[in-house]
Amino acid sequence: MLYWLTLLSDGGDFFNLFRYITFRAGGAFLTALIFGFLFGKPLIEVLRKRQGKGQPIRDDGPEGHFAKAGTPTMGGLLIVGALLTSTLLWARLDNPYIWLVLFVTMSFAAIGYADDHAKVSKQNTDGVPGKVRLLLGFLIAGIAGYWAAQYHPAELQYQLAMPVFKDTLINLGVLFVPFAIIVIVGSANAVNLTDGLDGLAIMPVMIAAGALGVIAYAVGRVDFTDYLDVHYVPGTGEILIFTAGLFGGGLGFLWYNAPPAAVFMGDTGSLALGGALGAIAVATKHELVLAVVGGLFVVEALSVIVQVLYFKRTGKRVFLMAPIHHHYEKKGWAEPQIVIRFWIISLILALLGLATLKVR
Repeated sequence: MLYWLTLLSDGGDFFNLFRYITFRAGGAFLTALIFGFLFGKPLIEVLRKRQGKGQPIRDDGPEGHFAKAGTPTMGGLLIVGALLTSTLLWARLDNPYIWLVLFVTMSFAAIGYADDHAKVSKQNTDGVPGKVRLLLGFLIAGIAGYWAAQYHPAELQYQLAMPVFKDTLINLGVLFVPFAIIVIVGSANAVNLTDGLDGLAIMPVMIAAGALGVIAYAVGRVDFTDYLDVHYVPGTGEILIFTAGLFGGGLGFLWYNAPPAAVFMGDTGSLALGGALGAIAVATKHELVLAVVGGLFVVEALSVIVQVLYFKRTGKRVFLMAPIHHHYEKKGWAEPQIVIRFWIISLILALLGLATLKVR
């Protein structure tokens, strides 16, 4: 919205700064951060009063989690609120990719909110039936995948771009939309599975979003794409403002989610943020790079899949408990130890993902 202040500029004054994506990204970051600090405590108080007993704790979970009983959930509302406010304020609202990513984020947030509300109301861990969640997720992601394809350059429409092998494009044709569905829904649910310890999910989400924001900015500038030898996707640079808002809102949320957490993200936050990462990857034609920068989420999701399939086949378990962060809890690792080590892994993976921009 503030971009329109450039209409007041003569080309060499303060208002001219609003033309620059990097300046507006900084504004989005600060806006979201301040939003988080201002509204975090009041929101937590409202959630605590309305939810009473807070988020239900699984009976089969690690024993140490029973001490968290009574902690309110739906803290993702703080992140989503900060993200939405900062993006609408600082991004160009005539950019289709901004609306695409916001559509996915807010839609998955709505699914998560319904799931959290059902769990809190019934005081059990069932929530919205899994099939309903998946069906709605498929529908949202399908719309987003088709939407993205319509705004991609003609030479990139329905194509899968390969990292490292940058001249290689695989024409997915009608399979592009199902592929986009897998990326977006898979990302949303992978982040949801990761959100099991205080502070565990939010920092890797911020790190992955930061990496994807840099990628979006790079592929949206023709001079950068020429130098890096990657595909040019005009308009995606504006996504940097969205990711800056996510980073600021994430920091504001982490202030209250740091151990011991005063509030949980809930499905409201985890599904929204995971869906956002998937949507950014689809928009920027970096779907495969998402598997690297968000590698921690991939491992968390795979640990559950492996555990379930192996148990059904043999009646035995590969991990002491899945997702894999619970495996390390069962092995005696302290919660902060797991969280910080997983943060370090996320940062390493994000740097590896960014390295694919320059590898020829």
